[in-house]
Amino acid sequence: MAKAPVLTPQAEDFPRWYQDLINKAELADNGPVRGTMVIRPYGYGLWERMQQEMDARIKKAGAQNAYFPMFIPQSYLTKEAEHVEGFAPELAVVTHGGGKELEEPVVVRPTSETIINEYFSKWVQSHRDLPLLINQWANVVRWELRPRVFLRTTEFLWQEGHTAHATYEDARAYASRIHTDVYGDFMTNVLGIDVVLGRKTARERFAGAINTLTLEGMMGDGKALQMGTSHELGQNFAKAFNTTYQLQGAEREFVWQTSWGVSTRMVGGLIMSHGDDNGLRVPPRLAAVQVVVLAIKGEDAVLAKVREIGAQLEAAGVRVVVDDRTDTPFGRRAVDWELKGVPLRIEVGPRDLEAGTAMLVRRIAGGKEPVQADSLAAVVPGILEEDQAQLLRESRERREARTVDVKTIDEAVEAAATGWGRISWADLGPEGEAKLAEQGVSVRCLVAADGTVPAADDQDGNVALVARAY
Repeated sequence: MAKAPVLTPQAEDFPRWYQDLINKAELADNGPVRGTMVIRPYGYGLWERMQQEMDARIKKAGAQNAYFPMFIPQSYLTKEAEHVEGFAPELAVVTHGGGKELEEPVVVRPTSETIINEYFSKWVQSHRDLPLLINQWANVVRWELRPRVFLRTTEFLWQEGHTAHATYEDARAYASRIHTDVYGDFMTNVLGIDVVLGRKTARERFAGAINTLTLEGMMGDGKALQMGTSHELGQNFAKAFNTTYQLQGAEREFVWQTSWGVSTRMVGGLIMSHGDDNGLRVPPRLAAVQVVVLAIKGEDAVLAKVREIGAQLEAAGVRVVVDDRTDTPFGRRAVDWELKGVPLRIEVGPRDLEAGTAMLVRRIAGGKEPVQADSLAAVVPGILEEDQAQLLRESRERREARTVDVKTIDEAVEAAATGWGRISWADLGPEGEAKLAEQGVSVRCLVAADGTVPAADDQDGNVALVARAY
């Protein structure tokens, strides 16, 4: 009798495959309140590695980490009309505390532009205080009607950056820097996802922004996922909160601002970009565990060898785990590590010990081969880099193969059934965008004719990427 698959095949039911993988790879569980999630240690390890890589890039861009309260006076949100209107349906509002009704309701932060601007207005006095570059790692709450673990949850984890600048040009340049040098570099070179960097249309723009830059990834089923955004806020929040700096003399000028963020949604994007019917495939540069060394049998010599190999790999800078739990069947352990997507498995048994070899199993490239045990520390780093490059290449090839040029709304809808459509923005326009939305298709972003990020919505030659999205 054929062995039943561990996961629902992607081609059979992609959403079910996604949920199966999250459960069986022990990434997360649903929380007790609808729309919340419990992130399990292996899943949180992925997020921690994302944090580490992102945090280093954010600090290199000059921002410093801080922390602001999760409770925001409701009156703060009403100061910027477009902002509060955009978030009103998602707000969680606290009206009672300590057994008493609060004098003013407080909102559980959906994002922190308002409370951070309250303090920016105190901290910024002169041009010498600018630019002010702040980031925080935090949780936020947006009451989600159609939750899906990692992709859309009522509470999620993220980083949110907020900056104040003396000029429009400086703010715009900084938003672009975050978009490309921080987010673009991380998603391409660490996550191994060939994201498209583009500009949101006015319809899709962040509430309260004058421009939103986005990074869009194509998932394994051809749908789009917004992986991160960087916003130019102009002077909208500065005027609402009177955030000004002194020019020469007594004259004061409103600051120009940005905000930008990525979240645990990236874990969902990782799963749907690289996962297959056998489970997750984690890019080696991201993986908290790049190599697992498994003892096939519990013999003392085998256990000693796997520990020796683990120590050698660790000394070579490889993130490694030694699995010597021989009270658990080897087959079960191998399947579990395959589900979790660890890039390389090194398996050692009595026969390998006699031959002076170890079996090297590649999760990303596939296949297995015996390798001289004493050469592993030298060859493994190169193999990990090969596999990193393969994931990025596969991501790019999928996006290119499933993106087609279209000329009409009907053709765009048809393209979005299996992938993305590219259509001239001059031909589509806001009216066409609204018609697409009626059929569940959105303009993910605008790109210039040469594939770069356009400077304006109406730039000549702009192309709209349209898709169904998570």
